[in-house]
Parts: sequence; structure tokens; C-alpha cells
Amino acid sequence: MFNRAPKDYKCPICLGVKDIESTDTLLKNNDLVYRDDLVSVYINSFWIKTAEGHVIVVPNKHFENLYEIETEYLHRIMDIAQKVSIAMKKAYKCDGITIRQNNEPASMQHAFHYHLHIFPRYEGDKFEENMKDKFLSDPKLRLKYKQKLSEYLK
Repeated sequence: MFNRAPKDYKCPICLGVKDIESTDTLLKNNDLVYRDDLVSVYINSFWIKTAEGHVIVVPNKHFENLYEIETEYLHRIMDIAQKVSIAMKKAYKCDGITIRQNNEPASMQHAFHYHLHIFPRYEGDKFEENMKDKFLSDPKLRLKYKQKLSEYLK
């Protein structure tokens, strides 16, 4: 239902979940913060200035969007999102968090695999303004954030 991925789409998130590192995915094994039987959490490779270290929560099974995801996965995603948000608040010492989830190109969905973003927020961070200036982060910097979050998720 409401699928927009091209017929020959090679899902970059599925590759990451399967621990396949290639030019087709930006998810790296070192970015993995948490995994269970239903979901995985990664430090996202694209960052927003002032929201470095944001994460994505993804189902381990492929669902393109919110319209088709099975409720069992959706419930687990939200349970884990709450745990990660609390860990992020403590580890990053942020003032709050923002959760975003996009469906279809009109909403800026760029990877056609359901994923939920969790951004650390800080007073006066001009988040919405900075959303236009996303950049590919250095994997070494991502490791620092992974370690911070992992400590609180033990």
C-alpha cells in the first residue's frame, strides 16, 4: 500500500540490518547501538548541525512505511524509542528530544524502509533552520556517541 520505492530498489537499511557494509548503505556495523529480535538502533550517518549523534530506530524486517508496518514492530519501536530517548537525555545532557518519521517522498522520506529518527535538542539550537544543512558525519565521531548511549542502555 502506498509504496514508492522503485522496482529494483536495493534497501540500504535492510543491508545494514543484515550487517552488510557496502556502497549501497551508510549504516555501518560500528554505528549499531542496540539490536533485538525485532528492531535495531543506529547512530545515523547524516547529522544536523546542533543535533549530532541522532539515531534511527528501524524494524529488522522490511516495511516501507507507517501504512504497512505490523503493529508488533511498531510497538517495539516505540518502546525502544522511549528507552533510547531517556538514555540520550542522560548521555548527551540535552534539553529535550525530537522524534520524526517520514512517509513517502512528499514528507521527505529518502530511504524506503520505515525508520524513526530521534534527535537530541538544546535550547536555542535552531533545529528547524539547521534541518536544511544535513551532512555526512565522520564514523569516528559517531563511535563517541555510540559509546555514550551504550553505557546508558546496558
